[in-house]
Amino acid sequence: MLGIAPYLPDHYFEITTENYNLLQSIPKGITRSWDFVSGQVKAFGKIFQGKIKATESVGSVISMGKMFGGEWNVQKFWTLTAMLSLLLAFLNLLPIPGLDGGHAVFAIYEIVTGRKPSDKFVEYATTAGFILLVALMIFALGNDIRRLF
Repeated sequence: MLGIAPYLPDHYFEITTENYNLLQSIPKGITRSWDFVSGQVKAFGKIFQGKIKATESVGSVISMGKMFGGEWNVQKFWTLTAMLSLLLAFLNLLPIPGLDGGHAVFAIYEIVTGRKPSDKFVEYATTAGFILLVALMIFALGNDIRRLF
């Protein structure tokens, strides 16, 4: 056997369902959330180190739709909703002007120096952050469209 086979997880793994009560589910949810976010942070770092190609790992709404699949699965729906919410929260905290992380950087600068950055500087930085975010969205959508063909 060469190790090449169709992806059939049921064939290789036994799928089980674990039920938790409310008190058990809270720490389990926190642990799973932390593991997911820390994994995303590591992957984000590997993209900048060149160990992971951004063209293969960055996607947009088309990738999200493919993740869900062609049939309704309530557990998969809520898992993906949680993952996307955590990922958006992480990205929102990046120090990009226009996002909350960028505003935090400006606030920290004001606390440390004792003076507020000029309105013109904040305006230019926010515009640059907006352009960066739009470029990232175009890149992600372009990756998805390229993968379709």
